[in-house]
Amino acid sequence: MTAAFELIDAGGVHTLDATVEGDRIWIAPAGLARATGWQLKPEGLCREALCVPVRDRRALADERGIDLERFAAALGRPLALDLAERAAALGTAAADRGAALASLEAPDFSLPDLTGRRHTLSEHRGKKALLIAYASW
Repeated sequence: MTAAFELIDAGGVHTLDATVEGDRIWIAPAGLARATGWQLKPEGLCREALCVPVRDRRALADERGIDLERFAAALGRPLALDLAERAAALGTAAADRGAALASLEAPDFSLPDLTGRRHTLSEHRGKKALLIAYASW
């Protein structure tokens, strides 16, 4: 049975038609391409000029669609799946996280000061900044 399924990716939250069979989620190729930018082509999973070869194409896709867990594995991305809530989140690939760490550049973020004025880290690029983090636990 096909029903709505929420997929969270870096680009946002996408509602897709999916077929759930046991612990497997099958998503239509067109919907997955709209949500993630990745398409299944003869040369593998492709996004623009980048293609990732697929070793077992029959395990990845069939008439039901593309298996979400195998899709994430083929791209080296972690997948958090909640079947009861009909939702999944695709994480960032380890290679991408490693590249971000190697650049020694912190990701941009925004926080309010004590008066409520928002400040972003990018406002201070090229300058020395002291960041103090506190956690109550």
